[in-house]
Amino acid sequence: MRLFIAINLSSAMKDALINIQNAFYDAGVRGNYTSEENLHLTLAFIGEYPDAESVMDSLAGVSFTPFTISLDGIGSYGDLWWAGISHSPALDAVVRRIRRALAENGIPFDRKKFSPHITLLRKASVSSMPPVSTENVSAAVESISLMRSDRGKRGMIYTEAGALTAEGASE
Repeated sequence: MRLFIAINLSSAMKDALINIQNAFYDAGVRGNYTSEENLHLTLAFIGEYPDAESVMDSLAGVSFTPFTISLDGIGSYGDLWWAGISHSPALDAVVRRIRRALAENGIPFDRKKFSPHITLLRKASVSSMPPVSTENVSAAVESISLMRSDRGKRGMIYTEAGALTAEGASE
């Protein structure tokens, strides 16, 4: 199984991200756009790992209270274009706790420095980004998901394999 830990986004945040993608497309940028249902914020990428249940067991002690994330600009890593997330001490803290729990339980994960972004487009057909602005959209984070990634006929299909719920989150 290909696994990662992520924040699934609110529909308002997804709408804002789709608007950015549409502006890129209207400006003539082609490439592999992330589908609306796959837009997410990755907190830890695990990769190929056979046991989702043991990953969830390792996260059982990770607690957090609800917090907010906000879109903050767009950028790129070469031909991968993304929307940024504003600095959030609460987000940084929960990522540290998640990664510590994975490490302490021997679950491998990508240890690159956490740089919060949401992938919008891969293999962008142009090297310079057209002038596109982001909407000032925020979303409450009340759960964090363990996601499974499977290859489908039309790209990757992400399904939730487990979730952590914030302490005091509304149900």
